[in-house]
Amino acid sequence: MPPKTKTNALARRKAEQLKEQQKMKMRRLIWFTTVGLLMVLIIAVLAFQPAPKAAEFDYANLPALGQADAPVKVVEFGDYQCPACKSVNELVKPNLVKDYIDEGKVAFYFMNLPFLGTDSFTAALAAQAVYHQDQEAFWTYFDAIYERQGEENAGWASQDFLVELAKQLELPIDYDLLQQDIAEATYQSEVEAHLAQGNELRVDTTPTFFINGIKYAGSADYESLKKAIDLELAR
Repeated sequence: MPPKTKTNALARRKAEQLKEQQKMKMRRLIWFTTVGLLMVLIIAVLAFQPAPKAAEFDYANLPALGQADAPVKVVEFGDYQCPACKSVNELVKPNLVKDYIDEGKVAFYFMNLPFLGTDSFTAALAAQAVYHQDQEAFWTYFDAIYERQGEENAGWASQDFLVELAKQLELPIDYDLLQQDIAEATYQSEVEAHLAQGNELRVDTTPTFFINGIKYAGSADYESLKKAIDLELAR
């Protein structure tokens, strides 16, 4: 090949290589730009997602521990037959009382979700009956029911057991009225209203907590719950 022809061929080859390199650079630029835009879009969507709507509770008519004006309100949906609820009541609630409720930072409320069986519902009826006689006595009774929790649906939460328990605790209430309220299911509509709201809020397990109306998705251990409460207090 004559020198001039050879030189022209090399020049064309270099030009083609340069052109291909430029194409590659352009493809990379387009790819990175596209990925960057997608990331910005994803971040923007996440940032502007509406916050979950807080559930509304009739706090004034629920069993409560703590001050009504506490900045954080914790609602527990529970079942008196639920072993996990018993564990939370014995291991978590005392710490909540000591660290937050007694300090005026948290108010703790209870709602019935008696889905495990007849004993669940009967115990809920009895507890609500005590609540309507003496709101402070309710929590003594509440703790005692969990403490003496029997086997699931074994018939342990009978009317006789629940009335006798109140007598053993020497609750300052009318025991005959308690027996009548259990027998006549005086507060059935109230318990059913708790259950209905739980179903509406898609509560399918106990215990389930709501912190300032937002369903808590963490573990039911104290440290996990504490972190969620501290985060809410910091808002």
